[in-house]
Amino acid sequence: MRRFVLALFLVLISSAATAQDFAEGLAAYEKGNYSRALSIWLPLAKGADSAAQYNVGLMYAHGLGVEQNPAEALKWFRLAAEDGIAGAQANLGYFYEAGIGTPTDEAKAFTWYTKAADQGNAFAQNRLGFMYDQGNAVDQDDEKAVALYRKAAEQGLAEAQNNLAYMYENGRGVEQDDIAAVKWYRLAAEQDFADAQYNLALKYDSGSGVPQDDVLAYMWYSIALTQLPAEQLETDVSLRNVVAARMSPDQIATAERNADAWLRAHGRGR
Repeated sequence: MRRFVLALFLVLISSAATAQDFAEGLAAYEKGNYSRALSIWLPLAKGADSAAQYNVGLMYAHGLGVEQNPAEALKWFRLAAEDGIAGAQANLGYFYEAGIGTPTDEAKAFTWYTKAADQGNAFAQNRLGFMYDQGNAVDQDDEKAVALYRKAAEQGLAEAQNNLAYMYENGRGVEQDDIAAVKWYRLAAEQDFADAQYNLALKYDSGSGVPQDDVLAYMWYSIALTQLPAEQLETDVSLRNVVAARMSPDQIATAERNADAWLRAHGRGR
């Protein structure tokens, strides 16, 4: 099971000519004064500062200090992307892929993802990998998908780690290897990526690539339950109930405690 999320990050530096003003905007942003940050960055963006253009795009994309406006975000991302800002190229690709602020255009998405991926942008590498994975706007190619997922996964992107694990689990573009799948699912799960937590629970449930362990299966099902979408909850609960039927009350209590401890350690509860 795989799901995709949009990751947007600020550019933290600007050109020397506007560095002081840009830094003032960054300081305002970090204090949560988004309207002030926008009031500083917007004139810089209009003056062709590509870092400011990118950050203004983020503000419009998230509705920070201004009403959310995908079309306006797209405009600023495009300007920054054309000036070579990798994050803007990646986000522009996503807007075209998902049809945010513009009609869906997978060919344009592929073009911008490629530019950003060539600069080492992990988000773009993962999304480009998915396009090869699914054959969207490009000939389907599992090996290219795996190569791109791996680049992003090695940079620590949880979604890419989950996708790479999926490819190992299913022997797509790489020799089937449940042990490698568990490795990558675990890395993503520890970053609190819900699908990877669910997939890791399945591995412990079945004993694929890892010794079968009902306590750990129950624990990871419970953690995943706290953030899976509604359409997956029934399946997760049903699988956890099957595991629970094999467990003693003490084992269930241990799994519950372990799940609660993990969630607390990651700043969450249930």
